[in-house]
Amino acid sequence: MKQLKHLIDILDLSVDEINGLIESADDIIARPEKYSEKCRGKKLATLFFEPSTRTRLSFEAAMYELGGNVIGFSEAQSSSASKGESVADTAKVVSCYADIIAMRHPKEGAPLVAAQNASVPVINAGDGGHFHPTQTLADLLTIHREKGRLDNMTVGFCGDLKFGRTVHSLIGALSRYSGLRFILISPEELKLPSYVKQDVLKKAGIPYVQTTDLEGSMPELDILYMTRVQRERFFNEEDYLRLKDSYILTPEKLTNAKSDLSIMHPLPRVNEISVEIDKDPRACYFKQVLNGKYIRMALILKLLKEAGTVE
Repeated sequence: MKQLKHLIDILDLSVDEINGLIESADDIIARPEKYSEKCRGKKLATLFFEPSTRTRLSFEAAMYELGGNVIGFSEAQSSSASKGESVADTAKVVSCYADIIAMRHPKEGAPLVAAQNASVPVINAGDGGHFHPTQTLADLLTIHREKGRLDNMTVGFCGDLKFGRTVHSLIGALSRYSGLRFILISPEELKLPSYVKQDVLKKAGIPYVQTTDLEGSMPELDILYMTRVQRERFFNEEDYLRLKDSYILTPEKLTNAKSDLSIMHPLPRVNEISVEIDKDPRACYFKQVLNGKYIRMALILKLLKEAGTVE
């Protein structure tokens, strides 16, 4: 029997596969009518054991636009998990009803357990603080559509670099492309973990700078990836109050930025990007949301084709 392909971690995909998904998403954007019936008669099960708005709706919109249908639940309370059913059993049961599964779970590793037990492809839609590979794909598609490439640029990550799973995944994915340089902008308390620096950046020989200065870094950046500095991550309220405004992006802080800078954010934002920036042509975060739908369409199609379920 054919080995099923799942997507649990962005590193499950080779660079060629990522480039292929980007190409496929670009074609979907250019010719949506060609894809509108590709998944007719197929069902996506969205198993969301924790609340999500953008990711769940993005998967659902992706499947509907491919002509397929969606079944599933949006919180653990409305599933048999509330009766104590294991993730493994849920995956086996749902495989009887659906052609592909997208799962979000608060426990790290739950989608991997589902993939080991399902008889259909499983996509990790976020597992705790672990992985969120489709957000990374949305980020990569956005960078590629804005810059026309994924290599030879300076990328700044700003905010909570310690706990941000989107940052860790994107750094891991980009580290496989050449000519990249990273500027890591954060409070001391929220610096990028040393294991990411050791296992990813140093291993790949990628130059990086760590700084607390957002404005001073601005002239060098091709991409600025903002994240939220969360009050609950600080032991000391005074430290939080002292630092929180340093990482709020305002039009003044963009004075020395490149004219073709791309400003990204995985969303939801609270106050770390001023709403005044929404009108700036360099703001890409709502484009990221739309790109998320298109890359998920490309991914669903790829996995169903590999499973022999669609042409």
